[in-house]
Amino acid sequence: MKLTVAGGGLAGCEAAWQAAKAGVEVDLYEMRPEKSGPAHKTSRLAELVCSNSLRGAALENAVGLLKEELAVLDSLIIGCARQAAVPAGGALAVDRDVFARLVEERIESHPHITQRREEMHAIPHDRPFIVACGPLPSDDLLASLDVILSSQPVLSERSESKGGPRLHYYDAASPIVAADSIDETQMYRKSRYDKGDGADYLNIPLDRQQYARLLHDLRTLSRHETEVFEEARYFEGCLPIEEMADRGDDTLRYGPLKPVGLRDPRTGLAPYAVVQLRKENIEGTAYNLVGFQTRLTWPAQKEAFGKLPGLQNAEWLRLGVMHRNTFIDSPRLLDSHLRLRGTEALYFAGQITGAEGYVEAAACGAMTGIHAARRMLGLTPVDFPVNTAFGAIVAHLQNRETHDFQPANVTWAYISDCHGEPVEARPSRVEGRRESKHERRSRLAAEALEAMQAFCNQLTDRRVPISHI
Repeated sequence: MKLTVAGGGLAGCEAAWQAAKAGVEVDLYEMRPEKSGPAHKTSRLAELVCSNSLRGAALENAVGLLKEELAVLDSLIIGCARQAAVPAGGALAVDRDVFARLVEERIESHPHITQRREEMHAIPHDRPFIVACGPLPSDDLLASLDVILSSQPVLSERSESKGGPRLHYYDAASPIVAADSIDETQMYRKSRYDKGDGADYLNIPLDRQQYARLLHDLRTLSRHETEVFEEARYFEGCLPIEEMADRGDDTLRYGPLKPVGLRDPRTGLAPYAVVQLRKENIEGTAYNLVGFQTRLTWPAQKEAFGKLPGLQNAEWLRLGVMHRNTFIDSPRLLDSHLRLRGTEALYFAGQITGAEGYVEAAACGAMTGIHAARRMLGLTPVDFPVNTAFGAIVAHLQNRETHDFQPANVTWAYISDCHGEPVEARPSRVEGRRESKHERRSRLAAEALEAMQAFCNQLTDRRVPISHI
């Protein structure tokens, strides 16, 4: 029997990779190029449709720890991302074309993975199946998903009030500008706190007047409106820049435009606000505007962003776009193995679960690939350690205390010790003093990686009979 994976994004590719490594035959379905979703531009597997950044690399960041845990599992996504990396200070950013090509080459060359370039119209009931369609499933697959989910005993008042267990929110992508159209004389090169090479970003300094003008444009220029029957719910970690501008005069200055750690070397002073541009590719021929995801209309974007110093003659390779993302009520629908409750082998992976972010999607893929493969091979079930970033993702997706489940990035808040207590709340002293947050998280990260290594050793555990698969 084969494992079927629907979706050739980060979650689907990682799920197929981990299952195939375990010795399972995998059919990986991707509907492109026959049919494309509203956010895709190419037919490549693992296309990054929004930012090209996989976020912070430091172990003190939960997402940085998650990357290292994935590396322990020989992650396809993290391995390819590191090969395709571009300078990004303390973050892991990639040349998105090189990254997608590397992922696709490794998938195509794996002897246990069969790539099927066709649309999966319905979820089958006769085989192990991983739904990794991302947040934008096709209409047919979405209809099949609704039929299955509507039959589940969902206890959430929110889900019932929305007419079912499928939820949604709106996501947006930042504009990309051609490097040779930028006037760098009005900018300076610097990474925040001189991380990375110290000069990985182009920075546009704004004085108070320039910042006020940007605020005014963001608040007054035309926006793409949501449909009248849809409620515009945004993911807090990826708010449209105009939405942040609406929340207050200083919201952007304490968010993506914060000048902290970015003193202008030409003056020695911190600007009032800073717009950062990050490389899109290894050659440095394109840059994206960091944190400028937007639902402004394209003419409005050209007007507002073209007023920024150095972008008066900008050639926009891609303007910001906005799309509806679908996610399910995971705490009430999925078990701790990301399997739909009441089914034998129907798993969900990636952003459709409410695990927000590229790295989180890959982690969900790794988990479902491992769990599904072990079940198919008759191996002992395993649980990811609770004191790891993987454990934090599971905890978020199993948090049945919330009645307003929302997508979230991985955070330290969901990482627990072996007794189920939050590790961040555990006081500790070093040399007679209370340890700093940096010390505590460094220690916890080391413990998490040790637990992940032990978990990997556990994956070679003995077989047990599983008669119903």
